[in-house]
Amino acid sequence: MISKLFFSVAYSLLFLCAQAQSRDSIAPEKTKVYLEHANILSYNKGIDPDNKILIGDVVFRHDSSYMYCDSAYFYELSNSLEAFSNVRMEQGDTLFIYGDWLHYDGNTQLARLRKNVRMVNNQVTLFTDSLNYNRVEDIGYYFDGGLIVDGENELSSFWGQYAPNTKEAVFNDSVKLVNPQFVLYSDTLHYNTDTKIATILGPSVIESDSGVVYSSRGWYNTDINVSLLLDQSKVVSGDRILKGDSIYYDKDRGFSEVFGNMSLRDTSQMIILEGQYGYYDEKTEYAFATDSARFMEYSRGDTLYLHADTLIMNTVDSTYRELKAYYDVRFYRIDLQGVCDSMLFNTQDSILYMYSNPVVWNEVYQLYGDTILVYLNDSTIDHTHVIQFAFAVQYLDTTYYNQLKGNDMIAYFEENAIHKIDVSGNAESIFYPVDNGGMIGLNQTKSAYLSIWLKENKLERLKLWPTSEGSLIPIPDLLPAQKTLKDFYWFDSLRPVDKDDIYRKVKKNTVDVPKRSNKFVH
Repeated sequence: MISKLFFSVAYSLLFLCAQAQSRDSIAPEKTKVYLEHANILSYNKGIDPDNKILIGDVVFRHDSSYMYCDSAYFYELSNSLEAFSNVRMEQGDTLFIYGDWLHYDGNTQLARLRKNVRMVNNQVTLFTDSLNYNRVEDIGYYFDGGLIVDGENELSSFWGQYAPNTKEAVFNDSVKLVNPQFVLYSDTLHYNTDTKIATILGPSVIESDSGVVYSSRGWYNTDINVSLLLDQSKVVSGDRILKGDSIYYDKDRGFSEVFGNMSLRDTSQMIILEGQYGYYDEKTEYAFATDSARFMEYSRGDTLYLHADTLIMNTVDSTYRELKAYYDVRFYRIDLQGVCDSMLFNTQDSILYMYSNPVVWNEVYQLYGDTILVYLNDSTIDHTHVIQFAFAVQYLDTTYYNQLKGNDMIAYFEENAIHKIDVSGNAESIFYPVDNGGMIGLNQTKSAYLSIWLKENKLERLKLWPTSEGSLIPIPDLLPAQKTLKDFYWFDSLRPVDKDDIYRKVKKNTVDVPKRSNKFVH
């Protein structure tokens, strides 16, 4: 406690010295302290002839300041006094200081008050047991615990100061601001009793019924509950954690606007929304992110990383989250990658709805069509559903590709790999049977429905129904035009290769956009 007190007093002295230097180091003009009244006056000639002993209704005046007490010692030669019991200082009609004991130096204009001290400035009251008040600087400071109360807030700390003229208060060490709607804990805080604005200058926590705010720099308008939080501050609301370089936070509206490195984490759904700009509404649980926007879903064994120009997340049925992604959507999981122009993802059914030129990849397989639905189940992909203009490609080498197409297609997964594909309506296929490690030829089929089973990326079984037609063309007789079905495309240049590649801007060539003319007609 002694070292702590020494540090606080030293800090106070340094602060006052710095302020004095900031005012051109002009020393206060020395003026005389006058004794205005006392019921009894006596001298202690044996000990100190300059020591006047005053009793009863004692009044002193120094310039425009008056000091009252029950008894006092007056040292006229040193221009100082010591006052006891019912001490009161008055400066003008706005500042009143009360205490049990006062020492006042008229040369330095420094008043030191102890025990049951109160400084009253209009609607502001400072409570402490140890207060030093510098009349030149118009600053009162305490160093052993104190409390400042105004119409809205109560602020306490180990060390603090208050300037009645500027209405500025400074608090250090164990700072606590109590408001009817929240409590703020801080290491260093500045507060203006006029504007009701608290300036955060150290690690701080703001607790309320709606959540918790963590910040080390910024300001909080306690009158209208609006704040600007800097340096990656954090706003926690239920299961949601919002971070950002700068957060404009309106507590009453439950609205946050974020500039720079935005991150919104939902710990219950295990999802994260990021962007360089965005906003979040606590009441509607609506979130928006753009500029390097990214969505991550990590509830399963493998994290889904998704990027788009614009990401919107809201709550469905008060429990589940819905994500909407617009323009240049790209996502990556170790077992699945994809691109499209827009996407919808619902955490309730765990389905990715992909629209406008969607393409997905799994290992050596590529699927594309009008619309693709990806069904996720626990830590794995259950199946994908390609609706209309459905096409599946298996990469063999740069020259040969196994191919399937039809009106509708479902690809089933086992252990994160495709093991079966069902094609409905106008089913066509091209695949290259292998014998003794070499390709026999090209097998081409047509049917209404088709199912294939795969094992270790090789064709295990093929089923065509109700009727089918097919042909086998030996490799030497194969013409280039026969190697692909109509509307075949290989979009490998668009494929995200890792979680960072989702940000890559891909300029699509004409051949990268599937054409829908005549669909399955040769």
